[in-house]
Amino acid sequence: MPDMTTQLAEQLQDRLGESLQDIMVAAGEVTIEVTPENLLEVATQLRDTSEFGFEILLDVCGVDYVNYGKDEWATEETSGSGFSRGVEAQTAGHLRAVTGDLVVEQPRSPRRFASVMHLLSLKNNQRLRVRIYAPDDDLPVIPSVTSIWSSADWYEREAFDLYGILYEGHPDLRRLLTDYGFIGHPFRKDFPLSGNVEVIYDPEKRRVIYQPVSIEPRVLVPKVIRAGKVAEPETAADETAAEEPAAEPAE
Repeated sequence: MPDMTTQLAEQLQDRLGESLQDIMVAAGEVTIEVTPENLLEVATQLRDTSEFGFEILLDVCGVDYVNYGKDEWATEETSGSGFSRGVEAQTAGHLRAVTGDLVVEQPRSPRRFASVMHLLSLKNNQRLRVRIYAPDDDLPVIPSVTSIWSSADWYEREAFDLYGILYEGHPDLRRLLTDYGFIGHPFRKDFPLSGNVEVIYDPEKRRVIYQPVSIEPRVLVPKVIRAGKVAEPETAADETAAEEPAAEPAE
């Protein structure tokens, strides 16, 4: 007898087969992929169909896949000078801050931006992940689901603010977390980790001002546990013998 996760995947395939681009079961959870054109129809069925009953939208998040599968350090092997520390930036987020017109060369990646919804069915005690890729990397547009789940309102605003994903049909799509007049989207992988501007208080002008960021971007190397034989410490008996002075010969 199939478990609940496998059963849900089969029900989704039978009911929404033609509307799904992909369906995956991993780590005990089901993920479906839907095109923007079919999103609203699929979302309505997921909410209203009794065998699904996903009446709660837990979260909507953005994803930027531009550097997916890339890294800047090699930590599996060491040399006489240590690890390769990735001092030459290769991924876009570690590039120098842009102080001019804030235009940066964006690496190209097929289907760069995606919006991911996390759904919950209290009735059936099931969870579902729905992923929608934006068809255009330069202007990522995805339909808003606020008309189906009202909780999507601030979630979609957050994804718009941090990733620049436009949710078509959203009643009030504006920034939520960044400052007024903020330029760019800080969670995009081509946005510098140190940012583009910093805020300081100018004692001469007696006000807060913005200026180009003065922090030099750098690559951090994570802690790595290396495999290999480690020299065994001396036993307690050996340590004690080493500390005690040699016994004097008897007279």
